[in-house]
Amino acid sequence: MLAWASAQRTSVCTSQALAQQWRRRLVRHRPACGHDSPQQRSLASRDLKDGSNPASLNVAVLGGGITGLASAYYLAQQLPKAQITLFEGSSRLGGWLHSKQIDVGTGNIVFEQGPRTLRPSRPNGWVTLDLIRDLAMEDQVLMTSKESIAAQNRFIYFPDHLVRLPGPGSSLFNVLFSIFTEPLYKNMFSASLTEFFKPVRGNIDDESIGSFISRRCKSSLADNLVSAGIHGIYAGDIYQLSVRSIMPFLWAAEEAAASVTAGFVGGWSLNWPQDTALEASWAKAPPASDTIQAIRNSSVFTFKKGIGQLAGRLEAELRESANVTTRLLTKVDELQLEQVDGVPNMSLVARSDGEITRQSEKESFTHVISTIPGKALNNIIRPESRLSVLSLTPSVTVMVVNLYYPNPSILPARGFGYLLPRSLAFEQNPERALGVVFDSDATIGQDEIPGTKVTVMLGGHWWDGWIAYPDEEQGARMAKAILQRHLGVSEEPQAVHVGLQRDCIPQYTVGHHSRMAQAHEALKRFNGRLRVAGNSYNGVGLNDCIRSAREVVMGLVEGKDEKTGLEAFTKDYAPVMRQKKD
Repeated sequence: MLAWASAQRTSVCTSQALAQQWRRRLVRHRPACGHDSPQQRSLASRDLKDGSNPASLNVAVLGGGITGLASAYYLAQQLPKAQITLFEGSSRLGGWLHSKQIDVGTGNIVFEQGPRTLRPSRPNGWVTLDLIRDLAMEDQVLMTSKESIAAQNRFIYFPDHLVRLPGPGSSLFNVLFSIFTEPLYKNMFSASLTEFFKPVRGNIDDESIGSFISRRCKSSLADNLVSAGIHGIYAGDIYQLSVRSIMPFLWAAEEAAASVTAGFVGGWSLNWPQDTALEASWAKAPPASDTIQAIRNSSVFTFKKGIGQLAGRLEAELRESANVTTRLLTKVDELQLEQVDGVPNMSLVARSDGEITRQSEKESFTHVISTIPGKALNNIIRPESRLSVLSLTPSVTVMVVNLYYPNPSILPARGFGYLLPRSLAFEQNPERALGVVFDSDATIGQDEIPGTKVTVMLGGHWWDGWIAYPDEEQGARMAKAILQRHLGVSEEPQAVHVGLQRDCIPQYTVGHHSRMAQAHEALKRFNGRLRVAGNSYNGVGLNDCIRSAREVVMGLVEGKDEKTGLEAFTKDYAPVMRQKKD
């Protein structure tokens, strides 16, 4: 549901023999892997375009979240002769992926403080599945089928009750009855019909989601339905977030088909050039294993020990890689491009355990891949080379409250959970919650004991501008009040965990696409030595982050100096609308 998590290290102990076994599997699987063409594999053993051979590459990866871990992993696999150093400012790797094992006396349960499930949708979801296969983690996956109660029952709370959204298992009669009787869907039917005849936008570069939906349809549709969905992904304000960056099909359909509705019913699709090679490689690859195919056909999936198990496996693999060094509790304070014997290199000054490295001891790297937030990257670059446009991407703070009840039948409804729209009356949501996940249904099979497990998300854009946030006791009290008011849950939970995730979800506000195009041009002055990846740029989801890690590494492996990691925002990589012909 929401793309966040934080704090404490996930420890995965593996023997050297097991690590070697993984590598043998990697070698066996590599020809079938969607991200390794023969041309790309050969690049790891020949000179790169800039004249340096792989053995002379010394790459720094900034940030040990999922993007940094995946970047370091892909580098180690593609450039086994290069030296790779992963810098992480905290005491743990994994970033927002954080699965906590909680002992409640009669057994263990899993509390997720970050993302809890992944969608296997292509192409980005399939890139993640390639990684899972390479790491030999198929047997650790828990799937939720499209016929499950979690897939069929998803709700929005409005105005004072749960409203089931149309989806798998919904009859046409029930869908139409709900549309014409529920206040949630006010004006939806008429708005869909009249949208055909709305004039196409003028000469504007971008627009907020709320403004776009209100202009094309009705503001009630934006405030009731769309805002709830955005709360579940970005925890953001639809009147601030960019429709061009977050809902690109809607933006493109208006221009290509003169109507969003016409775009949907007319068989239009939005195609990205960078996806073409991926799709072609999957088409040529041997058939996926039965397990991978089953995951592809599922609704969502996770892991037996929680989503943090993926970060833990990557960490274990990197520890066994002779060419990878991981430096925890080490923050990079300064970054600049320098000439070393006439060759451009990146130098950095790092602070470890509170002591700043002396200027004479600054470190030099042939390349730097930054996966830290764009604003943080801008702050460490020398003033004369700053990427100030990156500092314009704000983030929101979210409080995640996990609760466990021994009673397995405490909830009045079953399903994935429910979201709260911006139009919900204040008296129904004074805590400013974003949504509630019914974890017991959403991730079946993780816990050793029965019971009811839910997660309440609070804050997001509602807390913009706050200088202080609720403490753990207040957060738990607010979450219990939400469950009491909306679901009638009055029992005291047996276990509660509260986590405050500061600045956890970047907000792609209006103009994001243009700003990233500017950032791409600004990064060119680093001659390909500094590249970026991560959720600050082109997708906040876990699948998006893994895809961006893969792309930035492949650009480096191919030896293309013009690559920055932001090519998706250039004209050469602009998506194209195509209409399916009968």
